Amino acid sequence: MFNNSSKILFIFILMMSTMITISANSWLGAWMGLEINLLSFIPLMSDNNLMSNEASLKYFLTQALASSILLFSSILFLYQNNFIILSNINMNNNFICMMILSSLLMKSGTAPFHFWFPNVMDGLNWMNSLILMTWQKIAPLTLISYLIIKSILFWCILLSVIVGSLGGFNQTSLRKLMTFSSINHLGWMLMSMYSNESLWITYFLFYSFLSFNLIFLFNIFKLFHINQLFSLYLMNKNLKFSLFLNLLSLGGLPPFLGFIPKWMTIQYLTFNNQLFLMSVMIVMTLLTLYFYLRLCYTSFMLNHYENNWNLNIFWKNSSMNIYLTLSFFSTFGLFIINLMFYLF
Repeated sequence: MFNNSSKILFIFILMMSTMITISANSWLGAWMGLEINLLSFIPLMSDNNLMSNEASLKYFLTQALASSILLFSSILFLYQNNFIILSNINMNNNFICMMILSSLLMKSGTAPFHFWFPNVMDGLNWMNSLILMTWQKIAPLTLISYLIIKSILFWCILLSVIVGSLGGFNQTSLRKLMTFSSINHLGWMLMSMYSNESLWITYFLFYSFLSFNLIFLFNIFKLFHINQLFSLYLMNKNLKFSLFLNLLSLGGLPPFLGFIPKWMTIQYLTFNNQLFLMSVMIVMTLLTLYFYLRLCYTSFMLNHYENNWNLNIFWKNSSMNIYLTLSFFSTFGLFIINLMFYLF
């Protein structure tokens, strides 16, 4: 990606368009930033193969539909209010708010508007998948945080955690597994928006770090399906354990770093007596841990067939040192943060 100067330009425009969106003071300004963001990401998706071209077309059509709904509802809002300052939105006008919110939920890939997300992800390479799962969610989620309609978001949160958990079953594609994991985490992020701005941003930063950590390794070894995990490179026990501990950290298992944002969200739900929603979210997260453990089980048991050649082919690579450093923080991050809290 970084060998092509035009793609560096598109990445720069992609970042600037997100900044335009989150700093806009009107819905039309936010729409303009989202459109620039869409048109700069489409060239990055194209890798001169049929899968990426199909994925870019699907992404363009769904995002164009969401953008048209957002533009139409913004014009309706302008017509009724004569000004469209984001902070002064009229929350009593439920119809327009619902239209704006639904378009933003579609752009972020939240259930029940997630229909495009797995199919688009399955046609992308790992670096584009990482951008789609992390950076492309910043602008829609920021706009959603301006427009919290609890009755609608409640059902979107429930559907996101359920779809993200059940959708991962019987999947052999690692990209689709990461997609349904992202949908599940989106439900948690929307739930954290109920508390305050900083909580969902904290959750998003933790999720982005853990996703980068996994995709970094997947991209190095070009892993796209589950069967590759057991036949390509897993002859090294240290690398194997670091990979699967990172998977469990992304799932939110308590001893690891990924549990911290879930812990904060569960604490908020408990304080506000939203016990039903908390129970559903925790049970559905346990289901996501199940299909992570399905990947980890045979490797943790250390009893499956392993090739003995090319043992150190990648181990002395500098990329592996970066990965192991990131894996250390992912695995022991909870202990480090607790230690810093008690010391300082």
